[in-house]
Amino acid sequence: MRKPARYAALAAAGLLALSSLTACANDAASTASSGSGSKGDGKGTKVKIMVGGLDKVIYLPAMLTQRLGYFDAEGLDVELLSEPAGVQAETALVSGQVQGAVGFYDHTLDLQVKGKSVESVVQFSHAPGEVEVVSNKAADDITSPKDFKGKKLGVTGLGSSTDFLTKYLAVKNGVNVSEFTPVAVGAGPTFISALQQGSIDGGMTTDPTVATILAKRAGKVLLDMRTPAGSLEALGGPYPSSSLYMQTDWVNSHKDTVQKLANAFVKTLQWMSTHSASEIADKMPADYSQGNKILYASAIKSTLPMFTKDGVMPKDGPETVEKVLKAFNPNIKNAKVDLNKTYTTEFVQKAAG
Repeated sequence: MRKPARYAALAAAGLLALSSLTACANDAASTASSGSGSKGDGKGTKVKIMVGGLDKVIYLPAMLTQRLGYFDAEGLDVELLSEPAGVQAETALVSGQVQGAVGFYDHTLDLQVKGKSVESVVQFSHAPGEVEVVSNKAADDITSPKDFKGKKLGVTGLGSSTDFLTKYLAVKNGVNVSEFTPVAVGAGPTFISALQQGSIDGGMTTDPTVATILAKRAGKVLLDMRTPAGSLEALGGPYPSSSLYMQTDWVNSHKDTVQKLANAFVKTLQWMSTHSASEIADKMPADYSQGNKILYASAIKSTLPMFTKDGVMPKDGPETVEKVLKAFNPNIKNAKVDLNKTYTTEFVQKAAG
């Protein structure tokens, strides 16, 4: 009887080892460096990029570029790191932990008035890709941003772009920023839990969180800014959001590397414009779909209109962002912002040429 027991113990150990390997593989797919097609030899030019949420659809081009092998093709060894909010990606960039950040363009304006020179070098989008949702319980009380007064509204982090946009929508609709409470709840399960438990009455988030909320019937859409039309209606113009931004000094001293990054990202944006949401979903790490590939592909499809095809800053986009920030941000409201120093099209124009 000892043999079967011994075999059972070995089988259990084997299963444990296999599950550990699977967990490690999932962790690697969702957070870090070598996507499919990576050389893995570390011989390429090393670049660290912090993303304000690798699994967010609005920042999808970062991981997709790696999965398509475009970084490798340019001779780059790119390590993708992840923070739950764009403001944390900004902090990592300014502190020198990373060479690039994938986050909202609006951080470049905010940083300029704080004495930091940072610029967008590839503009992924011309709309925010954000959605304001409300809980089922609060749906009758919040029918527009005019009803934000006295409410608890979820944002990814204080000082994040979701925080900026929420404050703008409030001020635009006659609600002072001191009259509602922004609550940092992140994205994904933490946002959904806060909505369901009543910790927030509503909030701003992106796909795939939006798709999950709707599928679970945990809330309703109040404002949809995933398309240029939605951006125009809510904000009055194109709103360049997700981008690759870098410190200007680093860009100027590493132009060859920045050009290679631009080449890779523009190639990805072009690839996205000629492939379906399902085809894009198939290229992403398996755990990004959280077990529901159809829902994940649907989330990508809803967000695809926000992306540019060439990485170029949209016309009048910076002016819209400045108008939004000046409406509520006292630091920017009384400061002169040199918009020409917040972005460059030098690299994307060469990439497309």
